[in-house]
Amino acid sequence: MSRSPPDPRPPDAEPVRPNGLLLDTALQLLERAGHAWPPEAASDPHVWMQSLVDGLCTLSSRDPLTGLLNRRQFEAALEREADRAARSGDVAMLLLLDIDHFKRVNDRYGHAAGDEVIRRVAQALQVGVRPMDTVARIGGEEFAAVLPACPPAYGHAVAERVRRAIEALEIDLGLDQRLGVTISIGGSYAPQWVRSSCTLWLERADRQLYLAKHQGRNRVCLETPPESQVSAEERGLLLSPASDFLPDEPSSTS
Repeated sequence: MSRSPPDPRPPDAEPVRPNGLLLDTALQLLERAGHAWPPEAASDPHVWMQSLVDGLCTLSSRDPLTGLLNRRQFEAALEREADRAARSGDVAMLLLLDIDHFKRVNDRYGHAAGDEVIRRVAQALQVGVRPMDTVARIGGEEFAAVLPACPPAYGHAVAERVRRAIEALEIDLGLDQRLGVTISIGGSYAPQWVRSSCTLWLERADRQLYLAKHQGRNRVCLETPPESQVSAEERGLLLSPASDFLPDEPSSTS
């Protein structure tokens, strides 16, 4: 991968200040993250600056351990999908996934082993969904996936595929140590043709995750798929601007 050329400045030089900007800290962050600069950046300041901004945006939106989206980006994706489901009536599913007994992994094998478990679970989750689906790490050992255009049968099949893939993992910890883990999954559907809040959508998925844990872990619990029976006329009313329902203002007379 092409990177920016070595900094020609002496060690005691002033910080980089294109147009008065202090960029040393940003450049150090990108260097540690292995940011790849386009070849044109060495000669074109506009390309250089755009690559800098793009790199910082990536850093701010990704979980550094797994490379998945972070909670900030996940919440933005959830908002978009909830709005789309309300407008189009498409079925969308939210999955919450939590590694079972993860504290025991850290206590017995150490945090480095815990980090490897999280990375491997993240990889299995990413492989188990479609490219169009949004996958994020939203907490220590907790993940989430937003599945747009998701018929109920597909949602359950995906959740079970991911659960089985993680159950089958053999995580090499070195020194002839191998570890297996399981995951619990809860899921809920976005309200169709209804403007609801993402908080409620999350709470419903979280209740299903609690049931999966309470029923013994290493299982999938999904809420009953919604039945939407909305006529074309009702859809028009739901999506029409409020001004369509207000009385006309009386015309002024001279």
